[in-house]
Amino acid sequence: MSTFLPVDEQLDLLEKGAAEIIRVSDLRERLEESRKTGRPLRIKAGFDPTAPDLHLGHTVLMRKLRHFQQLGHTVIFLIGDSTALIGDPTGRNVTRKPLTREEIDRNAETYKTQVFKILDEKLTEVRYNSEWLDKLGYAGMIGLSAKVTLSQMLDRKEFLTRFRAEQDISLHELLYPLAQGYDSVALESDVELGGTDQKFNLLMGRELQRDYGQKPQIVLMTPILEGLDGVQKMSKSLNNAIGINEPPAEMYGKLMSISDELMWKYWVFLTDLRQSEIDQMHADVAAGKLHPMEVKKKLARTITAGFHGEAAAQSADENWARMFQQKETAENLEEIAIAYADIAGLDGSNQIRLPKLLVAMGLAASNAEANRKIAEKAVKIDGETAESLLIPAAAPPARLMVRLGKRAKVAVINS
Repeated sequence: MSTFLPVDEQLDLLEKGAAEIIRVSDLRERLEESRKTGRPLRIKAGFDPTAPDLHLGHTVLMRKLRHFQQLGHTVIFLIGDSTALIGDPTGRNVTRKPLTREEIDRNAETYKTQVFKILDEKLTEVRYNSEWLDKLGYAGMIGLSAKVTLSQMLDRKEFLTRFRAEQDISLHELLYPLAQGYDSVALESDVELGGTDQKFNLLMGRELQRDYGQKPQIVLMTPILEGLDGVQKMSKSLNNAIGINEPPAEMYGKLMSISDELMWKYWVFLTDLRQSEIDQMHADVAAGKLHPMEVKKKLARTITAGFHGEAAAQSADENWARMFQQKETAENLEEIAIAYADIAGLDGSNQIRLPKLLVAMGLAASNAEANRKIAEKAVKIDGETAESLLIPAAAPPARLMVRLGKRAKVAVINS
């Protein structure tokens, strides 16, 4: 009797957060076959060790690997130690600076320790693509290169853009999609995971598997996760990333700083909660049954606990509450005295005009800048993200802790 869940139940988890699957019908068929034969599918995702530390954006694929692993399939964490010598041209308008073998090996060791914060080490097959790529040799690489034309390679967006702009394209960069595709042949993968920006490389694996007489792999792509700013992709170079090795308090605090809109994406891509459960939470917030702040705190606890344990997450939660909700740190902040009449709403409805408040406190240079920061969800009042230009006002005298980005002050509002 099959030990695998019914296919519909498997797909309920596997399709969560997927941007595109090529093709869903093929995946369903492969899962049905797996149930009948009892053979787990071989699931591959490759990571080039180009930097020593991983951030939460990298874990989107790892979490999807975890979902396959939870369903009983064979997960292959592929370290691209040979492809890293080329450098993935995805998203690049210039040739990457090559890494040394020593740098690659050092980074690869850190990857192995970090990935098992998500995957089950005992059930994970760790492979290095140097196992087969380094053995291809001259004749093997020529044979592999003969399977693709130059015009096919120039269909790739990055290459075509650089070609039209008369920018350099090094010949070794053209080998990268071939090398990644050959990984799928060597591993006989049933499914390969990758970001949407990897589509060209992922499809190359399907083509090469056909050439080698294998059944072409299913491709499952996940979106590129936005960083803390909610705009650009998560990247340490853009200073909008959360590293998976960051201390619990820092990780928790950064997660609490994201916008309410981005929070829902993080629930989808960075947790194991099923989509139906996330949808129910979203509906409860929309109906006023659940406060967005509580949902965000639960998200921060969930993700922090996943990397540091429940006790550390609980401690980070309590420390954050003391700092930002109970305002124990407010005594150390600069206090700005403001007349209520200067910032009061125009209709006398006991509301404060937030742009006026930000300008009066010196946190914004103008009303226009203040409006923009409020729209970007960058302003917090007593630890909660400001959602509108008008905020409720207690009868003066009153104190408000106002934060814009990393700057915070206390408004002392007098009558």
